Amino acid sequence: MKYLRIALLASTAFGINGVFGAEPVAYKAPRTNDGKPDLQGVWTNVSMTTLLRSPQFKTNVVSADEAERIAQRRAATMAKSLEPTDPNAPAPPKGADVGGYNSFFGDSGERLAKVKGQHRTTWLVDTDNGQLPYSEQGRRTFDTQLAFVRNNFDGPESRPMAERCIVGFGSTGGPPMINVLYNNNYQIVQSKDVVVILVEMNHDARIVRINGKHRPSVVKTWMGDSVGRWEGDTLVVETINFHPGESLRTNFSQSFYISSKARVVERFTRTSPTEVLYEFAVDDPETYVKPWRAEMVMNAAAGHIYEYACHEGNYALPGILAGARGAEKSR
Repeated sequence: MKYLRIALLASTAFGINGVFGAEPVAYKAPRTNDGKPDLQGVWTNVSMTTLLRSPQFKTNVVSADEAERIAQRRAATMAKSLEPTDPNAPAPPKGADVGGYNSFFGDSGERLAKVKGQHRTTWLVDTDNGQLPYSEQGRRTFDTQLAFVRNNFDGPESRPMAERCIVGFGSTGGPPMINVLYNNNYQIVQSKDVVVILVEMNHDARIVRINGKHRPSVVKTWMGDSVGRWEGDTLVVETINFHPGESLRTNFSQSFYISSKARVVERFTRTSPTEVLYEFAVDDPETYVKPWRAEMVMNAAAGHIYEYACHEGNYALPGILAGARGAEKSR
């Protein structure tokens, strides 16, 4: 009887299946003064995981062992790239690309992200190939717009928004907020009526009005018009009325297109002291054959966000345009 009593006490304390079968205790996020989950802090989405699955990966999810091998290969590549430049190396060939930023200036992640226990090669879900479901017309629009900004140097208006320092490149400010080459940090500040997301890249600040109403559709602002609401412990943000100037989100091989009529719904849930689960869905019938969804983990970042001193009238623009004029004269 003594042993039976001990066994019953153990099952009461640890669950009927014992220690290993007990249900995990759900994380309870800290609260703000008005009782809502506290999302405030500095967060980062830096990761080797990208929106579109890189050709080097064949699946959307890899094993823990494979994820570790990928991290080791990345570390070796970074160590090699950070070696001192050979001072005796000859000048590059005439007319060749002399290069831009090296690895020292980049911050594109050291590991694949682990989302809901899985090592992901793409943020996208509900897709087998890790790519966006463009419609035939949507793909044509994307290809045409991308070719235009990569080949047109008629004036500053034809250059991408990020090059003009109006919004960050890629879709770093979003929505949706996507990791890029560097400066993948965000600061969230919230009150009862407003949540502000400060984006390091281009020092953009997105203001989310809690329980507000959308502005008229004729008012189209950079990063769209964001209205939020709380569903339990999750902040849900709906954004519409995007400025057409930011439809093309240029980021090397990770570029994509969202029309000004798109609707983006984001979900922010604090899942631990150091993580926020960031989920989003894009509904854009003008561009895609169906809505698409993604999941991302944003991790707590140490320190503060410092000024990203980009401004409209980027000093590089006169050089870019002058180079184009010089090329025209030499033809």
